[in-house]
Amino acid sequence: MKISYANRVVSSTGLPWAKPPGGSPLQVTGAKRMAGAGRRRYHRGAKIEGMRAILIPVKDLTRAKQRLASLLPQESRTRLARAMLGDVFAAVAGARSADAVFVASSDACALADARARGWERLPETEQHSESRSVDAASRLCAARGVTALLRLPGDLPLLRSADIDAVWASCPREPGAVLVPSRDQTGTNALLRTPPDLFPSHFGPGSLARHLAEAQRHPAGGRLLRLPRIELDVDDESDLEALAAAEGVGEHTAAVLRELLPMMSAPQFPL
Repeated sequence: MKISYANRVVSSTGLPWAKPPGGSPLQVTGAKRMAGAGRRRYHRGAKIEGMRAILIPVKDLTRAKQRLASLLPQESRTRLARAMLGDVFAAVAGARSADAVFVASSDACALADARARGWERLPETEQHSESRSVDAASRLCAARGVTALLRLPGDLPLLRSADIDAVWASCPREPGAVLVPSRDQTGTNALLRTPPDLFPSHFGPGSLARHLAEAQRHPAGGRLLRLPRIELDVDDESDLEALAAAEGVGEHTAAVLRELLPMMSAPQFPL
């Protein structure tokens, strides 16, 4: 499939909200409002028509980053994952374009951080796959009145608030989508859908093409947006190498990375 990055329009329609068959069980809990300037007041359980929201799915970080096992023990991988999530949370907290933030996770620390920030929590009792988790959460968000939902992963160590606002600035009229590709241009590192259940979620290599294929089945618009700081997520050794050489690494990630680099005695990870 040929992919163009110039205001390409693809097709898609919204799906009615429904509990997905076999989907991840989610229980909605939340806080009083979302902190930050430029946002409407959002009360727990409230339904706001036309609400824009951010969804951050977080896996169990005690088992995070298995593809880095040849370089780092699990404890170090978990520390790195939590640091990157901390930088993503900080960037989201500073963004001005969303009315609410939802965190879907079974990870107690991630949920506690979300609660401390006044964000909505979607505790998971189990997670069969990230796609099913995100789609289940997206449907719950739609039921709460969310009309546009931006899904961001928790491992974007270069993310800045301005990047998030840039995605929202490209939000098409409903229904539509904005996709930010991964560094290799095959994955999808940010997905904005309006409505939130416009088409199913996919993850990993090839997900960008799958999203476009799903969208082409429906009469709506979509746009591909290049944002280099969103394009770097950390899954394998090549990503970690790119991170070690990058400028503007988030504060939490940079601190952990300085401690972990001496453990990775390889030419691509200079001290």
